[in-house]
Amino acid sequence: MARSDDLTRIADALAAAGEVLKRYTPGEIESELKDGGDPLTAADTAVNDALAAALRGGDEGWLSEESTDAHSRLDRRRVWVVDPIDGTREFIDGIPEWCVSVGLVEDGVPVAGGVLSPPNGHLIIGSDETGVMCNGQPAGTTDTADIRGALVLASRSEVRRGEWERFFSTPIAVRNMGSVAYKLSLVGAGLADATWTLVPKNEWDVAGGAALVRAGGGRVCGTDGAEVVFNRADPLMDGFIAVAPGLSDQVMALLGISSNR
Repeated sequence: MARSDDLTRIADALAAAGEVLKRYTPGEIESELKDGGDPLTAADTAVNDALAAALRGGDEGWLSEESTDAHSRLDRRRVWVVDPIDGTREFIDGIPEWCVSVGLVEDGVPVAGGVLSPPNGHLIIGSDETGVMCNGQPAGTTDTADIRGALVLASRSEVRRGEWERFFSTPIAVRNMGSVAYKLSLVGAGLADATWTLVPKNEWDVAGGAALVRAGGGRVCGTDGAEVVFNRADPLMDGFIAVAPGLSDQVMALLGISSNR
């Protein structure tokens, strides 16, 4: 299948998700707790259904936060990895830091992705063959080569827990934000220089945004410095680092991680 066809499917799926979301008002929606304590709303489920209808097909696998994991995906070369609403807590609280995330993984590599952030008016789509488009305009990671003043997007909850305290005395500029996928997409589109989390995250949080960072020319690796691999039996990742190419070595040095892998 041509990559342009993949991107068309992603765009159509995100458009369908956007239409579904018009039925719900962030900050004014009821929620319940799933096993494990994460919140769930009717919007999460409805968007998941819309994405599945638009994307699932053929001999492709499926991994979504809101679907039962069918481990048959492990036998598939192409797998859709989606998060219907990344940042559900922000969605519930009416904080405009949430998005819909779609990632396409081939042989463990995130090759195409899309992120729709309705509250911020961002539609960011891209692939390894086409680069990144932000709201229909060509985009890509920044050409920043000096870590001094580099904009790094941090998890709001991680900052609250004190996990970013050690970075506040370094040369970077830190901005707190919810939604892993949205932060990654902003790095891929050149609207931030880097983002990372050194605590576990699930593949559906990361895959779509990781595809955009890679498509934009950036690097995404694990907390061990190795390239990330998706569609594993256990979708829980140790964490990740996503960075514009000119800052890769400096960021890895800041984090104390070897960049030679």
